[in-house]
Amino acid sequence: MAELSDKGRKQIKSKNFGLPGKGDEPDRYPVHDKAHAANAKARAAQQVKKGNITPAEKKKIDSKANKKLGGK
Repeated sequence: MAELSDKGRKQIKSKNFGLPGKGDEPDRYPVHDKAHAANAKARAAQQVKKGNITPAEKKKIDSKANKKLGGK
């Protein structure tokens, strides 16, 4: 997976993030391509275990990632 630069990240629309930002909050978990979608699912699972995101947030990330991955 290619590293995503700040400039590249800013060019991705909010709808292509697993968790679009609200207000001053940044967009999180890019799912704009298959590699980033798979990575977003893995990172979300880790963050639920650590208590940093809710299971509902993980479900939202997984749903958006699955659309990019072809419904896995």
